[in-house]
Amino acid sequence: MSNFKVGISIGDVNGIGPEIILKVLSDSRLLNHCTPVIYGSTKSIAYHKNILDNDSVKFQGVVSVEKAQRGRINVVDCWKDQVAITLGEATEEGGKYAHLALEKAVADLKEGHLDALVTAPINKKAMNMANFPFAGHTEYLTEASDKKESLMLMVNEGLRVGLLTNHLPLKDVASAVTKERLRKKLQIFNNTLKMDFGIEKPLIAVLGLNPHAGDEGVLGDEEENIIRPVIVEAKKKGLLVMGPYPADGFFGSDQCRKFDGVLAMYHDQGLVAFKSLSFGDGTNYTAGLSFIRTSPDHGTAYDLAGKNAANPDSFRKALYLAKDISMNRKEYYENRSNTVEKVDIEIEEQPEG
Repeated sequence: MSNFKVGISIGDVNGIGPEIILKVLSDSRLLNHCTPVIYGSTKSIAYHKNILDNDSVKFQGVVSVEKAQRGRINVVDCWKDQVAITLGEATEEGGKYAHLALEKAVADLKEGHLDALVTAPINKKAMNMANFPFAGHTEYLTEASDKKESLMLMVNEGLRVGLLTNHLPLKDVASAVTKERLRKKLQIFNNTLKMDFGIEKPLIAVLGLNPHAGDEGVLGDEEENIIRPVIVEAKKKGLLVMGPYPADGFFGSDQCRKFDGVLAMYHDQGLVAFKSLSFGDGTNYTAGLSFIRTSPDHGTAYDLAGKNAANPDSFRKALYLAKDISMNRKEYYENRSNTVEKVDIEIEEQPEG
């Protein structure tokens, strides 16, 4: 029986998060691979269990992660309040308790009580109503990990799409495409492909920002003035980086499958293509942190909440990816304990221009 201890934050109790958690954990064989610790409340879990009407799901409340038992589904109560669950709606309560669960899970993760964290979906409107001061999980976890940068990475088997900018309005994207940000994201991407995915010499494709990757400056100059020079720099440092590629043809021709990783310039450029190719089978991984965090590639799906209709496949894959990355990291450090090529590698600061 595996000693891999994985924290699971409950997410928005008004969405499908608790349902997909319980559906995945209802397969008792999974308990041979990990010890799950759900951060939420036993009352909220019981509420959603009743909706599923599945007597095979057995869970136990524990006062802390240290009391979690192997072979059992453990639930840490992060609040004692009676939560008003309003299925399918964004509420301040939904955001408040999602934050409490996440906060407790991350605290235990940072203290080394967990090997990884899998986060169930939160709703940005609900989180905003509860005064959550971050755009999403990725930004919160980056600060919690004391990192200046991380990489939002969508994963589905051989397809890995990273984002230069995350949850940013489109009107702000062009000004956020800087040489320094691109350097840092490429370094994080290269490191994570080596350390977390076991790829010795990763090949990374970089997409252009503009249509047709700028068409040699006719449709924008970011490719010639920012993106291409950084790619040249990266190659000189030994990174296998190619581009910039026009995004439409790159994904449309399936060229993306020839690379170990693809760096998109903004959220929808990367995620529209990724989800079109693998929706429901993908996983969101936050690369570049000192700890491991994955999540399903979808949101709270309020329209499905309470209907016992949510597909748990993406959450299941997120759970297994977290374990795979944990094993890969351990192997990496064992094999390269005397090298400086680790997740905390310092990225050389260079001036713009």
